[in-house]
Amino acid sequence: MLVGLSNRSRNCNMDGNSTSDIVILSGNSHPELADLIANRLGVRKGGCSVYHKTNRETIVEIADSIRGKNIYIIQTGTKDVNNNIMELLIMAYACKTSSASSIVGVIPYLPYSKQCKMRKRGCIVSKLLAQMMCKSGLSHIITMDLHQKEIQGFFDCPVDNLRASPFLLQYIQESIPDYRNSVIVARNPGSAKKATSYAERLRLAIAVIHGEQKEAESDEVDGRYSPPCIPRSRTMDVSVGVPAHPAKEKPPINVVGDVGGRIAIMVDDMIDDVQSFVAAAEVLKECGAYKIYVLATHGLLSSDAPRLIEDSPIDEVVVTNTVPHELQKMQCNKIKTIDISILISEAIRRIHNKESMSYLFKNVTLED
Repeated sequence: MLVGLSNRSRNCNMDGNSTSDIVILSGNSHPELADLIANRLGVRKGGCSVYHKTNRETIVEIADSIRGKNIYIIQTGTKDVNNNIMELLIMAYACKTSSASSIVGVIPYLPYSKQCKMRKRGCIVSKLLAQMMCKSGLSHIITMDLHQKEIQGFFDCPVDNLRASPFLLQYIQESIPDYRNSVIVARNPGSAKKATSYAERLRLAIAVIHGEQKEAESDEVDGRYSPPCIPRSRTMDVSVGVPAHPAKEKPPINVVGDVGGRIAIMVDDMIDDVQSFVAAAEVLKECGAYKIYVLATHGLLSSDAPRLIEDSPIDEVVVTNTVPHELQKMQCNKIKTIDISILISEAIRRIHNKESMSYLFKNVTLED
């Protein structure tokens, strides 16, 4: 837990005269988070205008001189993901060509992080995006809860992958009544490690939901069917040939573990399409769970997620403000937000003052 971080970072102003060479810039993706971070650091946001022409080209105009300054560009991924990316790349390149000393990309939610594996005849989009960011001039990346930790290896610059788990654990302990009667639930076997990590630190039991109505990402067929099938007369006997892969057959959805008469807490790194969470909540309710919480770092909440959550057995969805979701909160009273600007501002302060980042990863496991 990041106990003691709040006292130090509540007004975590830069040391000495170093405020003069730090500039906080933000795009259009999440200006509210940028304001929170700038206020905690005690610095003024730099003058930067990012807008679109009538032909939808992105224009970036930096109002102040940034020669020799340390730039921190705050831009996250939202539903307008492609514009978010282009704004970030153009802002970074504008800073690079304006002779900035260093350019750090603060990207709380990294877009395209789910496309980090080869699918069919596609490509690994996360690596393409990482290379584009490095080429644009970014010399350091600060992000939070990457979908896969290995994405850090796609970048040719340092990446600090912060964790929101201390904030979520604190929420469980302080805001869920009788949390000692809870069980941490993994929505699928793939998230069992994360659920185990939470359960061990809270000294709680764990349950795993096995079998899904919708295919998990890890179960998708690779899809490459070449070379084409050769007529039987031209192939070897099957006994000496390449054995065929047996098709996976999923069992009916069920819960491994006891949730009867207890509070079920599902944990994951992001909530985008909520249908799988709703299906899991219905099964947990049938198994006797009397309250169901869903906790995640990134609350994308796409499509009609607010309506589905409102009509589901889920009692509360808790996400951080890495992604703006004020509109979704207006449509669904079950969505709660945790502010993580204090963690990002402390990371910026430590990087700027060339301090160790290890304190921010204290007691954080690889499974978080």
